Amino acid sequence: MRARYKPPAMIHPSAVVSSEAKIGQQAEIGPFAVIEADVEIGDGVKVESHAVIKDGARIGHRVTIGNAAVVAGLPQDLGFDPSRRTFVRIGDGTTLREGVTINRATKENGATTVGSDCFLMANSHLGHDCQLGNKVVLANGVLLAGHVTVGDFSFFGGSAASHQFCRIGQGCMVGGLSAITMDVAPFTMLAERSALFGLNVVGLRRRGVAREAIRQLQQAYKSVFAHSGNLRQKAEELLAEAGDPSPELRTFLEFFASGKRGFSRPGRAKD
Repeated sequence: MRARYKPPAMIHPSAVVSSEAKIGQQAEIGPFAVIEADVEIGDGVKVESHAVIKDGARIGHRVTIGNAAVVAGLPQDLGFDPSRRTFVRIGDGTTLREGVTINRATKENGATTVGSDCFLMANSHLGHDCQLGNKVVLANGVLLAGHVTVGDFSFFGGSAASHQFCRIGQGCMVGGLSAITMDVAPFTMLAERSALFGLNVVGLRRRGVAREAIRQLQQAYKSVFAHSGNLRQKAEELLAEAGDPSPELRTFLEFFASGKRGFSRPGRAKD
């Protein structure tokens, strides 16, 4: 059986593409796009007009990079040495819409990463060393500072912003215009200034999470946040008592074991 022929990349005559860049088959490079030398682009990638893919970009397969997006720009860090070799890695099937900016990492051989099947809407920004999981959605104008981590399946409403080093757990729903200054526990909803408003039950159901697992999460949410003392200690006690917890319950409780910025709590803002 003959192998299926895959045509080479289609590069517009006005695009500026380094001869050293590695570009996969069936890729499309649009008018006036710029591709620098230390760039790897997978099969089926579409780079739209005026996008800039800078040194250190590692783009997976079937990624779309919108008009005027900038991937692997220098970190906005006054102490960064531009000669340091760092990266941006973007997973398969992700879409970056127009004006998205993603800065590369600050530590030698480190990477700012975006998972697979993510959707970053217009003018959203990822600072250096951010780590996004799979199927994360950032609406227009979302701003994530350096070293922010975001779990799988999380959604950010328009113009939400996060302080550096914050952790946003998987399955979170962040309201538009929210300010995140503290860690956000998995499967929760956050709005205003680091204020929780319950579990993201709709998101859990859409992902097919079992009813019993949701019930366990609801009980754990109430128990953890009803506690006025050390949340890490309370979560550890609940995990020890759980016996055979669901994967979701374990993920929720283990989240409290680490972090540097403290935790967002229900219904009240935190600085």
